[in-house]
Amino acid sequence: MATKARVMYDFAAEPGNNELTVNEGEIITITNPDVGGGWLEGRNSKGERGLVPTDYVEILPSDGKDQFSCGNSVADQAFLDSLSASTAQANSSAASSNNQVDILAQIGCIESFSQSPPSSSSPSPSSSINKVSSGNDPWSAWNASKSGNWETSDGWGAKPEGTAAQRNTSNNWDTAFGHPQAYQGPATGDDDDWDEDWDEPKTSSPYFKDSEAAEAGGAPRGGSRAGASSMKLPLNKFPGFAKPGMEQYLLAKQLAKPKEKIPIIVGDYGPMWVYPTSTFDCVVADPRKGSKMYGLKSYIEYQLTPTNTNRSVNHRYKHFDWLYERLLVKFGSAIPIPSLPDKQVTGRFEEEFIKMRMERLQAWMTRMCRHPVISESEVFQQFLNFRDEKEWKTGKRKAEKDELVGVMIFSTMEPEAPDLDLVEIEQKCDAVGKFTKAMDDGVKELLTVGQEHWKRCTGPLPKEYQKIGKALQSLATVFSSSGYQGETDLNDAITEAGKTYEEIASLVAEQPKKDLHFLMECNHEYKGFLGCFPDIIGAHKGAIEKVKESDKLVATSKITPQDKQNMVKRVGTMSYALQAEMNHFHSNRIYDYNSVIRLYLEQQVQFYETIAEKLRQALGRFPVM
Repeated sequence: MATKARVMYDFAAEPGNNELTVNEGEIITITNPDVGGGWLEGRNSKGERGLVPTDYVEILPSDGKDQFSCGNSVADQAFLDSLSASTAQANSSAASSNNQVDILAQIGCIESFSQSPPSSSSPSPSSSINKVSSGNDPWSAWNASKSGNWETSDGWGAKPEGTAAQRNTSNNWDTAFGHPQAYQGPATGDDDDWDEDWDEPKTSSPYFKDSEAAEAGGAPRGGSRAGASSMKLPLNKFPGFAKPGMEQYLLAKQLAKPKEKIPIIVGDYGPMWVYPTSTFDCVVADPRKGSKMYGLKSYIEYQLTPTNTNRSVNHRYKHFDWLYERLLVKFGSAIPIPSLPDKQVTGRFEEEFIKMRMERLQAWMTRMCRHPVISESEVFQQFLNFRDEKEWKTGKRKAEKDELVGVMIFSTMEPEAPDLDLVEIEQKCDAVGKFTKAMDDGVKELLTVGQEHWKRCTGPLPKEYQKIGKALQSLATVFSSSGYQGETDLNDAITEAGKTYEEIASLVAEQPKKDLHFLMECNHEYKGFLGCFPDIIGAHKGAIEKVKESDKLVATSKITPQDKQNMVKRVGTMSYALQAEMNHFHSNRIYDYNSVIRLYLEQQVQFYETIAEKLRQALGRFPVM
């Protein structure tokens, strides 16, 4: 009997991608349960066949009724089946049966009552973005909640240990043909599952609120979905993501001497990172469409060329996603790592979307290249400079086994500065928290105002100019019908004045792409940075609180006075790192906002001068009488 499955989430097929559009609650027949890459082939009641994300359906028992008590997704059932088979080989059939019952009780039944959507390693629906060229606001559905935990009652102290919650808190916006000089990236079917399909959506937008994203059809990344009845098994896609706790760093009897060192010096403006003698950027260009699974699935690949080597490598979006995860795991406790532009399902191969994504990937890579610690890190250099598949795999696995992650990154830092007392450490932390919170509010306000202005410039305002232009031309037509011989010049002048206002309408509609766009993008980037600070500050506050509690531990002989002294010194190292990062942040902020606001004003001056010139030309047609 054919296997049936109930669709748990709506899924819109991408044209030309052999996918099948399905709706929540629909029953489909599974014709191939494991196409590969997180997809299955199914047939709907109309006889239409196509690919559907595995985690979007749950299998039904042979009688066709819903499994209310222990319904499992296809992926989960396959996992349980394989687990059951392996258990049977090692144990008796009775023991095997008992083990499977235990597993189902612990995993399957729990999943059937879960309200969470599929994990980010499987596709989820997302609305298509608005094209910039269409005159619509490209930020209108973007998600403002990704800017961090500022809104919580205690955003600073809630997460003192690590920054795992920092994942995907900012930016919101796939990637191999050609490039004969470039390595084409890891081949399909790597033995380490590198090519497992990650080219699925996250959220639809990076700027504005969840309610707006929901109205636009987007599903916030990692958000819950009402009505969901199962959840993908929490298999860790990124080995080593679990980071050590604060105590392991603060209370370690003796920190291991790592090979990598991150020096911190005191400069004219206080603690600072040591900058390399030569800097570089990375050019993201030449997006090409590729395919896999014998052409069933498509993706976009980008060419990356570091300016210091001029040797290109190719990467898909999921490769960028892997780099982001590794940087976040390793440096996220000390350095803000903003998220990548998010993925989406529909429209991801459209020219405007590809252009926007490439622009944002370029901005993200430039940010990473400008950071003296990130740019010199082994994982980042490996991402840009691998020469063949073997070298890539070796570096990738090494990065995933790195133990100096989370708060242990502070053990690699060596401040060339005197020790700080706890009061000064706490004051520095509070000052950073106060400033970043205030700046976050200011950036959000400017983004909101910018969005409203964009909508007005691409909607009502051009229409008003068009109405004026049409009204003037209609008036000239009426005047022409009078038959009076002496008014031809006046009627022509009025007609041209009307056309001028129509030209102004076009200028107004196109202007935001020339100036406001760049101001919004800059604010969007900084919203991403600022969204990382609540977790960073939380880690610092958590460390400070543990030092404050150390007196009780000393009094009860749980730690020695020397242990307490070491704790204070290590919290001081964290403080120097925070100050060094803030000095880097401030120097970039001053440069970036000076540049982008200068560009905005230059474009605004040119815009109004163009309008003024057109109005002067129209005015010149009317003689002084």
